[in-house]
Amino acid sequence: MFGYTRGSVHFRACRAIFDGMSKTLRTSVPLLPSRYGRRIARRCESVLKKNKRIVVTGGAGFLGSHLCERLVDEGHDVICLDNFFTSQKTNVTHLLGRPNFELIRHDVIHPIFLEVDEIYNMACPAAPGHYQYNPVKTTKTSVLGAINTLGMAKRCRAKILQASTSEIYGDPEVHPQPESYRGAVNPIGPRACYDEGKRVAETLFMDYKRMNRVNIRLVRIFNTYGPRMHPFDGRVVSNFIRQALEGEDITIFGDGSQTRSFCYRDDLVEGLIRMMNGPDEFTGPVNLGNPGEYTIKQLAEKIIEITGAKSKLIYQPLPQDDPTRRQPDISLAKEKLRWEPKVPLAEGLQKTIDWFRTIDFEAYRPPTPNY
Repeated sequence: MFGYTRGSVHFRACRAIFDGMSKTLRTSVPLLPSRYGRRIARRCESVLKKNKRIVVTGGAGFLGSHLCERLVDEGHDVICLDNFFTSQKTNVTHLLGRPNFELIRHDVIHPIFLEVDEIYNMACPAAPGHYQYNPVKTTKTSVLGAINTLGMAKRCRAKILQASTSEIYGDPEVHPQPESYRGAVNPIGPRACYDEGKRVAETLFMDYKRMNRVNIRLVRIFNTYGPRMHPFDGRVVSNFIRQALEGEDITIFGDGSQTRSFCYRDDLVEGLIRMMNGPDEFTGPVNLGNPGEYTIKQLAEKIIEITGAKSKLIYQPLPQDDPTRRQPDISLAKEKLRWEPKVPLAEGLQKTIDWFRTIDFEAYRPPTPNY
């Protein structure tokens, strides 16, 4: 009787009771003729606290889809919002039959009214090839998306997490980058639509916290990779793997000495969930990424080794404002979240390459034109 699951008649009865009659019920429980009334009330409280209504904006994207999958598996009611500007519906097709998953085509630059407990704001083109495709759209997604999701959080009294970025730090003059570093960003360069959009979003989150006491979390995500990456998104991992598997030479921009740190998707999703479930007094920002530092040339050589490709390395000029070094200082994440990445680069690359071998590159479309 007391082991019911989400979606069952008992659960729906509990939801109705506590949404509409919780005060009456709690007042009445001592008057019930047996101990069962109190047991039912306690069980209802327990189930409703454990199972939450969660919105994931950008939920059909690379990271968003894995986050949705994890939250659905944990039993939460998950609403995925996505406009499919750069994402693929195939990323969440396997979830459509799950009773606790809902997909809504929606653009976060427009308000939406939902009743939720938590919001993960993951919506925004995150790869250079995508966010530079329509830079005005990218800035609007970061800024208006933040305003609209924060408005929802304020109205629902929901917790909200902002997926910010290591691009906050620009081309850093401090290495590795701690959260206290304010960055070196070119506000008028080709990457500014993403960099400055995310910086403004962080500003909005902090102002909503100070003015309206919205329960926020700020996470700065460093380079992340894994299955479901878009093969034409312009990220270095997806570019190198696609070129290697298609027998092409691998293109390196710059001399290959610039560095990046690569975090596998499972580790990153775990960090996001720990941050959301962490204490309210810790709002961040907090860096999430793998502190292991590799040159771009080392990454290319590792991918050639794993794929068995015969690709040669071809060098092209470094794009404007492309960072020369990028490595997270994750001391704060270790201290506050007890989080650090577990998957080594070779293992993560093998899993990612195995997935890339299963997909049809021609099935992946570019960002929606003239959106």
